Amino acid sequence: MAKARVYFTREITPQAMDRLYDALGIRLSGKTAVKISTGEPGGHNFLQPALIGPLTERLHGTIVECNTAYEGRRNTTQEHWKAIQEHGFLDIAPCDIMDETGELALPVTNGMHLQENFVGAHLRNYDSMLVLSHFKGHMMGGFGGALKNISIGIASVHGKAHIHGVGVPEELWTADHNSFLECMADAAKSVVEYLGRRNMAFINVANRLSVDCDCDAHPHEPEMADIGVFASLDPVALDQACVDAVYASPDPGKAALIERMESRNGIHTVETACALGIGVREYELIYLD
Repeated sequence: MAKARVYFTREITPQAMDRLYDALGIRLSGKTAVKISTGEPGGHNFLQPALIGPLTERLHGTIVECNTAYEGRRNTTQEHWKAIQEHGFLDIAPCDIMDETGELALPVTNGMHLQENFVGAHLRNYDSMLVLSHFKGHMMGGFGGALKNISIGIASVHGKAHIHGVGVPEELWTADHNSFLECMADAAKSVVEYLGRRNMAFINVANRLSVDCDCDAHPHEPEMADIGVFASLDPVALDQACVDAVYASPDPGKAALIERMESRNGIHTVETACALGIGVREYELIYLD
């Protein structure tokens, strides 16, 4: 199978986001969702409105997110809307909590564990999606990037528990760990197949490389320097490129993030997504600097 193209720049600016999108050679059409993590209040690891605003506006995009399945300030629609406003996203674009009015069941064809993936019902209102992900560590997934953003990130509250619990929502925090990682790949596959590969583009911002994710209200401060921004039409290759960049970094502070990724076997989500045919792990890295 041919290598995927992954574009990269060290520049983390709105102008760089524009250049990366143009390099992808895709024109997202119709009503475009811009999937981000709105970030747990108290933390500051989420992608900042000033960075993502110009590209979102250019695409006439709607920022989309779903409620969380853990206790916090985004696990109810009412509190989540407050968080979205506090973090400045309503100032740059229309926003949509996709599971505010319910969920939509997507079939998982030939998945590892799941037969259905439950996503926010409003997903049906969009024709295309730009997936903007903050690449960083994660308490359970090892790291969070594009694959997590379109699996856990697009799942409804029930859907998140369904993925975490390997099909048994009541086992949200107790299911077999590798099976959970495989379920994230299952869920990502269903979303890619629902929207269509030609209707999705992916950008990962590798800055504020904390071992903790945007969902943590008190994330650990980063121990390594920012790397840059990556973009691809292949979410598997994109996440693989970000992982490789962490290992290749000359920054000795990378040890903490590598330990987080390895201790949670985070690469297994990428391995499984590749096995499921979502994308490929081999890529050509194209520098835009």
